Amino acid sequence: MSAIEVKAKLKYARISPQKVRKMIGAVKGKPVDLGLNLLKFMPQKAAGIVEKVVRSAVANADQNLDVDVDSLVICNIIADDGPTLKRFRARARGRGTQILKRTSHITVILAEGSA
Repeated sequence: MSAIEVKAKLKYARISPQKVRKMIGAVKGKPVDLGLNLLKFMPQKAAGIVEKVVRSAVANADQNLDVDVDSLVICNIIADDGPTLKRFRARARGRGTQILKRTSHITVILAEGSA
């Protein structure tokens, strides 16, 4: 890809990485404006979170590197596991079962180039 890459990260997002990865496949490799438009009209919670991180990466590119925002492409998006919060729920006969509340680390990498 191009020499200029811009990153934005969101750490400890309270959503499962499995749910975020479904949104990632829809926008990876597309121009930024098209990707943001797709995410805007998706009903999932993860779409709003990913959209916010992509907008942050675009703002980083505009502010720090003075790149042409219209030529940016979503080069890569990564959703890694964050720490898992462990909770318990009361069950029948005085028992308890574990509930895992998963978190995600989302990284967006933008690059200049044509889609």
